[in-house]
Amino acid sequence: MKFISIQEAINKGKGKVAVRGWIYRERGSNEFKFLILRDSTNIIQCVLRKEKFRRQWEHIDKLQIEASVEIEGTIKKDKRAITDYEISVDKIHIIGLSDEFPIQKDLNEKLLGDRRHLWLRSRKMVAIMKIRSTVTGALHEYFRNKGFYEFQSPIIIPGGAEEGPTMFELDYFGKKMYLAQTWQLYAEAAMYSLEKIYCIAPSFRAEESKTSRHLTEYWHTEMEVAWANLNELMDYAEEMIKHVIKRVLEKNKKELEILGRDVKMLEPSLKKKFPRLTYDQTLKLLKEKKKIHVAWGKDLRTIEEEKLMELYDTPVFVHHYPKEAMAFYKPREPKNPKTARCFDLLAPEANGELIGGSERDTNIEELKKSLKAKGEKLEDYSYYFEIHSYGAIPHGGYGLGTERLIKWICGLDTIKDAIAFPRTMTRMNP
Repeated sequence: MKFISIQEAINKGKGKVAVRGWIYRERGSNEFKFLILRDSTNIIQCVLRKEKFRRQWEHIDKLQIEASVEIEGTIKKDKRAITDYEISVDKIHIIGLSDEFPIQKDLNEKLLGDRRHLWLRSRKMVAIMKIRSTVTGALHEYFRNKGFYEFQSPIIIPGGAEEGPTMFELDYFGKKMYLAQTWQLYAEAAMYSLEKIYCIAPSFRAEESKTSRHLTEYWHTEMEVAWANLNELMDYAEEMIKHVIKRVLEKNKKELEILGRDVKMLEPSLKKKFPRLTYDQTLKLLKEKKKIHVAWGKDLRTIEEEKLMELYDTPVFVHHYPKEAMAFYKPREPKNPKTARCFDLLAPEANGELIGGSERDTNIEELKKSLKAKGEKLEDYSYYFEIHSYGAIPHGGYGLGTERLIKWICGLDTIKDAIAFPRTMTRMNP
């Protein structure tokens, strides 16, 4: 018989089927062996009667979790079964044995991390990885439908776009180089040719952080667009998030159920416009509604972002942060030079910043002044100054922490579960 997936067998509902996969759970008696079989699509209960398999029974009875098998039999509906269907097995072919699979329910986070290469087989991680695939696919779909070109930039770079101390240094044939924190400085060069570009690629931040929403290596969804102003950038960001949520709700209902995610927590973000608050309005709200005083000029901390988001059930834009607290490329607001033309998009349910974006400063003297103030070497940015020396135009872009979006959509406790093999201060392997 031709092998089909477990989900295809369930969809068929009755008759002869041939499936294959790995043993997810097993139990038995003197007369029966019950195998819960899994593949990438679903799980199903398979029942083997000893009287049919007397020659094989010694081997069947010893089968353990994660052994791989091929099965032929008759599928029928059975409400007592784990996914409402059961296969009465006629033939079994044992492919690969497994002995004492080292994943048990009582393992702590560290031990599960040590066994991550095996923990990926769990229903939880399978569900997350499927949703992750939908998220990245939807991001590509959104930008391409908007007429953006995909553009890649170097991972090994001479200088940074964010704070110097958070950069990973490496020896590049005897010269000091760094792992990219963002594609932005190179994207601005490409913007002058392609106008609308995006990329989904790894970025690296050497932050000494052990929080539930930080990774040292993460997938960065970034865009850069010609002629755009701050409001247009926020429009793009809102549309993008709504598009991704819509696709996940369309394609991953079963996976969200496996994760126990209440989809009603996501629905307001599809139906409502995301509020847009200035930094000044945010400080006022925190003071009046949450009794938290933030000195003007300070960036918002995690606790302040979380307290603000307790007031909302959708993401919220906070824009026009203090210029001195921002990266060098964020331009001053002409109407209020103490602030920058930038924004952060904060997520509800204590998920913090999803996106950071801004218009870009094309005033070379202002750029040099900001870089000097941050202790950067101007020679490392000579190419960047040249970018804006020939026909500079208004433009801007943003960066999304892709795992942060996945964490929020899935309702995860930690961002480490939003990526297959997380890298943090304390996790370097497997």
